[in-house]
Amino acid sequence: MAKTCISRLLVVFLSLAVSLAAAAAPPAVYILGDSTLDVGTNDFIPECQARADVSFNGIDFPYSEPTGRFSNGLNTADEIVMLMGLKRSPPPFLHLVQNPSTFKSNILKGANFASGGSGILNTTGHYNYKRVISLEEQIQQFSSVRSNITNMTGSDAQTDAILSKAFFLISIGSNDIFEYLLNLTVPPSMTIPEFNATLVSTYEYHLKTLYDLGARTFGILTVPPIGCTPFARAVFSTAVYHNDSCFVPAQQFAQAFYTEALALLQQFSSQVHDIRYSLANTYLMTTTMMEDMFAFGFKDISSACCGNGTYPCNQTASFCSNRDEYLFWDRFHPTQRASELAALSLFGASEWLVSPMNFSQLLGVNM
Repeated sequence: MAKTCISRLLVVFLSLAVSLAAAAAPPAVYILGDSTLDVGTNDFIPECQARADVSFNGIDFPYSEPTGRFSNGLNTADEIVMLMGLKRSPPPFLHLVQNPSTFKSNILKGANFASGGSGILNTTGHYNYKRVISLEEQIQQFSSVRSNITNMTGSDAQTDAILSKAFFLISIGSNDIFEYLLNLTVPPSMTIPEFNATLVSTYEYHLKTLYDLGARTFGILTVPPIGCTPFARAVFSTAVYHNDSCFVPAQQFAQAFYTEALALLQQFSSQVHDIRYSLANTYLMTTTMMEDMFAFGFKDISSACCGNGTYPCNQTASFCSNRDEYLFWDRFHPTQRASELAALSLFGASEWLVSPMNFSQLLGVNM
């Protein structure tokens, strides 16, 4: 089965590489989530300690510029919207609000609210990083975007019409799970079933709030195999449930998150019939690449290219020269190459990876 999945995924990449054409971009793209999609939000939060605004982050970005992306270059948000016909991710919302003269025109094109270190739960990220923007606060920022659009259009109906055509990209949940496993912020009395129920019900509440604010088209990335990150391999290296260098409890959480998110969206879409979504099985997508890493051009799927498993990537860290051959850029995040492969699979894979349709089908992109 694994080899079959790998072959199918390689066919996806090859066909897209041959046939990919410029796509008509959607009217607007709004991005919410954590560091997977953050393009510099945290740079605008002085007290935040989850930052990627120093070298060697961005070493493969134009002019080797650190941009706040947790990547050697472009990140997953960029790679996804590029396949939609955009140059790269919309700028951070916190950047847009600093330019009042262009704010309203820019928010009609989209905004990126994602904040590295944030989670579904409001408490996530604050213990480790002092100040991050939770998913709830990101949605509040989007609510202000909606209000500004209504001020421009003069009616909620026109705003609804505009937002109904927009694309909402979301990737979040990993930090919540890590913090539970590390016993950082969740009450120790909370059992695994209680934590899962709290996480899923809170996520459902946030998605329904976005729907009430006008969101109709969702591209959702679930939790990847976080038990295989360089961080998990280092921090949990003596754990009882350690297996094949990947921390099993974290893997189980990630798999369960996909199953629960799928059930949530299926139920939600049965209640409201104008919602459209693509749900990515990010866990399976990544493990498929890992199972035959050489087929995807990787030579290292366990080490951090920059830094190591316990320390962040910064100007004092060592880094690899063959970055396209690494799955992980730093202790948590994929390389630019890995993000590119993930985006291609999101747009071209069948229902075994992206359900009930892939991103190109969701957006009507001609691949």
